[in-house]
Amino acid sequence: MDARATDRVIAPGETIEKTLRFTREDILAFARLSHDTNPLHVDTRAAQRARFGEIIASGQQSAGILMGMLATHYSRDTDGVKREMLCLNMNFAFKGPVFADQEVTLRWKVASSQWNSKLQGVLAHLDGSVSVVEDKPLVVGRGTILVKEIVE
Repeated sequence: MDARATDRVIAPGETIEKTLRFTREDILAFARLSHDTNPLHVDTRAAQRARFGEIIASGQQSAGILMGMLATHYSRDTDGVKREMLCLNMNFAFKGPVFADQEVTLRWKVASSQWNSKLQGVLAHLDGSVSVVEDKPLVVGRGTILVKEIVE
Protein backbone atom coordinates (compact mmCIF):
# COMPACT_ATOMS: atom_id res chain seq x y z
CA MET A 1 0.00 0.00 0.00
CA ASP A 2 1.22 3.49 -0.70
CA ALA A 3 0.21 7.02 0.23
CA ARG A 4 -2.49 7.14 -2.47
CA ALA A 5 -4.29 4.15 -0.91
CA THR A 6 -4.33 5.44 2.68
CA ASP A 7 -7.89 6.78 2.45
CA ARG A 8 -9.11 3.21 1.91
CA VAL A 9 -8.23 2.28 5.51
CA ILE A 10 -8.73 5.61 7.30
CA ALA A 11 -9.41 9.12 6.02
CA PRO A 12 -9.32 12.64 7.48
CA GLY A 13 -12.80 13.81 8.43
CA GLU A 14 -14.10 10.26 8.96
CA THR A 15 -16.42 10.09 11.98
CA ILE A 16 -17.47 7.20 14.19
CA GLU A 17 -20.43 7.77 16.50
CA LYS A 18 -22.50 5.80 18.98
CA THR A 19 -25.33 6.90 21.28
CA LEU A 20 -25.99 4.95 24.47
CA ARG A 21 -27.04 5.06 28.10
CA PHE A 22 -25.07 3.67 31.03
CA THR A 23 -27.62 2.01 33.29
CA ARG A 24 -27.02 1.85 37.04
CA GLU A 25 -26.34 -1.86 36.56
CA ASP A 26 -23.75 -1.09 33.83
CA ILE A 27 -21.98 1.37 36.13
CA LEU A 28 -21.97 -1.05 39.09
CA ALA A 29 -20.79 -3.97 36.95
CA PHE A 30 -17.95 -1.93 35.42
CA ALA A 31 -16.88 -0.67 38.85
CA ARG A 32 -16.67 -4.27 40.10
CA LEU A 33 -14.88 -5.50 36.98
CA SER A 34 -12.32 -2.68 37.04
CA HIS A 35 -11.84 -2.82 40.85
CA ASP A 36 -12.92 0.82 41.10
CA THR A 37 -14.37 1.07 44.61
CA ASN A 38 -14.92 4.83 44.50
CA PRO A 39 -18.28 5.31 46.27
CA LEU A 40 -19.36 7.74 43.53
CA HIS A 41 -19.75 4.70 41.25
CA VAL A 42 -21.32 2.19 43.63
CA ASP A 43 -23.04 3.83 46.60
CA THR A 44 -26.13 5.95 45.95
CA ARG A 45 -26.06 7.54 49.42
CA ALA A 46 -22.40 8.48 49.16
CA ALA A 47 -22.99 9.89 45.69
CA GLN A 48 -25.97 11.88 46.99
CA ARG A 49 -23.75 13.43 49.69
CA ALA A 50 -21.20 14.40 47.05
CA ARG A 51 -21.65 17.27 44.69
CA PHE A 52 -23.10 15.04 41.93
CA GLY A 53 -26.17 13.82 43.82
CA GLU A 54 -26.30 10.38 42.21
CA ILE A 55 -23.90 7.68 41.03
CA ILE A 56 -21.76 8.49 38.02
CA ALA A 57 -19.92 6.33 35.49
CA SER A 58 -16.21 5.90 35.97
CA GLY A 59 -14.09 7.93 33.57
CA GLN A 60 -12.38 4.74 32.50
CA GLN A 61 -15.77 3.32 31.50
CA SER A 62 -16.34 6.09 28.96
CA ALA A 63 -12.70 5.97 27.82
CA GLY A 64 -12.86 2.19 27.44
CA ILE A 65 -15.90 2.34 25.21
CA LEU A 66 -14.31 5.09 23.11
CA MET A 67 -11.20 2.94 22.61
CA GLY A 68 -13.35 -0.10 21.86
CA MET A 69 -15.17 1.86 19.17
CA LEU A 70 -11.85 2.59 17.46
CA ALA A 71 -10.64 -1.00 17.71
CA THR A 72 -13.89 -2.37 16.30
CA HIS A 73 -14.18 0.15 13.46
CA TYR A 74 -10.56 0.03 12.31
CA SER A 75 -10.25 -3.76 12.55
CA ARG A 76 -13.26 -4.35 10.32
CA ASP A 77 -13.39 -5.91 6.88
CA THR A 78 -17.11 -5.47 6.21
CA ASP A 79 -16.38 -2.87 3.51
CA GLY A 80 -14.14 -5.25 1.53
CA VAL A 81 -10.87 -3.84 2.96
CA LYS A 82 -9.19 -6.02 5.58
CA ARG A 83 -7.35 -3.97 8.15
CA GLU A 84 -5.85 -4.15 11.60
CA MET A 85 -5.43 -1.40 14.16
CA LEU A 86 -2.94 -0.73 16.94
CA CYS A 87 -3.56 1.92 19.57
CA LEU A 88 -0.36 3.96 20.06
CA ASN A 89 -1.44 6.75 22.39
CA MET A 90 -4.62 7.92 24.13
CA ASN A 91 -5.25 10.90 26.38
CA PHE A 92 -8.54 11.73 28.06
CA ALA A 93 -9.78 14.71 30.06
CA PHE A 94 -12.86 14.34 32.23
CA LYS A 95 -14.81 17.60 32.14
CA GLY A 96 -18.10 16.54 33.72
CA PRO A 97 -19.98 13.56 35.15
CA VAL A 98 -21.75 10.92 33.09
CA PHE A 99 -24.88 10.02 35.07
CA ALA A 100 -26.76 6.74 35.04
CA ASP A 101 -29.57 6.55 32.48
CA GLN A 102 -28.39 9.72 30.72
CA GLU A 103 -28.24 9.47 26.93
CA VAL A 104 -24.75 10.33 25.69
CA THR A 105 -23.11 10.43 22.28
CA LEU A 106 -19.60 9.02 21.92
CA ARG A 107 -17.74 10.29 18.87
CA TRP A 108 -14.35 10.11 17.17
CA LYS A 109 -13.29 12.24 14.21
CA VAL A 110 -10.11 11.64 12.23
CA ALA A 111 -8.12 14.89 12.39
CA SER A 112 -5.31 13.71 10.13
CA SER A 113 -3.85 10.58 8.57
CA GLN A 114 -0.53 9.95 6.90
CA TRP A 115 1.28 6.94 5.42
CA ASN A 116 4.28 5.88 7.52
CA SER A 117 6.73 3.81 5.51
CA LYS A 118 8.73 2.70 8.57
CA LEU A 119 5.61 1.27 10.26
CA GLN A 120 4.09 0.18 6.93
CA GLY A 121 0.71 1.64 7.82
CA VAL A 122 -1.30 4.80 8.26
CA LEU A 123 -0.75 6.91 11.37
CA ALA A 124 -3.92 8.75 12.30
CA HIS A 125 -4.67 11.40 14.90
CA LEU A 126 -8.23 11.51 16.20
CA ASP A 127 -10.34 13.76 18.40
CA GLY A 128 -12.94 12.11 20.61
CA SER A 129 -15.73 13.14 22.94
CA VAL A 130 -18.59 11.99 25.12
CA SER A 131 -21.43 14.49 25.23
CA VAL A 132 -25.00 14.75 26.33
CA VAL A 133 -26.77 15.12 23.02
CA GLU A 134 -26.06 18.63 21.64
CA ASP A 135 -24.28 19.79 24.79
CA LYS A 136 -20.67 20.50 25.73
CA PRO A 137 -18.39 17.45 26.07
CA LEU A 138 -18.21 15.59 29.37
CA VAL A 139 -15.12 13.69 28.22
CA VAL A 140 -12.64 14.72 25.55
CA GLY A 141 -9.98 12.52 24.03
CA ARG A 142 -7.04 12.62 21.66
CA GLY A 143 -5.61 9.51 20.15
CA THR A 144 -2.99 8.20 17.77
CA ILE A 145 -3.53 4.88 16.06
CA LEU A 146 -1.79 2.82 13.40
CA VAL A 147 -4.01 1.19 10.77
CA LYS A 148 -2.62 -1.37 8.35
CA GLU A 149 -4.27 -2.98 5.37
CA ILE A 150 -3.99 -6.76 5.47
CA VAL A 151 -2.92 -8.07 2.09
CA GLU A 152 -3.17 -11.82 1.77
